[in-house]
Amino acid sequence: MGDWIEPGKKAPDFTLPADDGTKVKLSSLKGNPVVLYFYPRDDTPGCTREACAFRDRKDEWVRLGAKILGVSTDDVASHERFRDKFSLNFPLLADREHKVAEKYGAWREKTRFGKTAMGIQRSTYLIDAEGVVRKVWKNVSVDGHDEAVLAALQAL
Repeated sequence: MGDWIEPGKKAPDFTLPADDGTKVKLSSLKGNPVVLYFYPRDDTPGCTREACAFRDRKDEWVRLGAKILGVSTDDVASHERFRDKFSLNFPLLADREHKVAEKYGAWREKTRFGKTAMGIQRSTYLIDAEGVVRKVWKNVSVDGHDEAVLAALQAL
């Protein structure tokens, strides 16, 4: 379990496989702001609401030049099904061994129904065009989160 990457720090670079079979390298997106969000599981209620909220604001992200990247430990095939089922319009990245989640601090001990286990804590990083983390949302509550991220992006 790593420490959270805090605002003002350089975003750790990574390369992960995406739902479309390509590999996404964070540093290749330099020049554009990036909304990097970690979520627990494909096609679960909270994760679906969050992904669809980001999907529905596509025009606003495009207008601001932002790239949205969703990351979970699900595999590429699961991401493909999730993307297709909900017409998601941004890459879903497969962090199967949770190495990227650990780098960012999103891999945490969680307690659910009285059981403790390691897993992704829903969190979002706003990374500026120079690759610096500008805002972090830890332990995200889904409802209204897309609006908060958009407001922070507009303030960059």
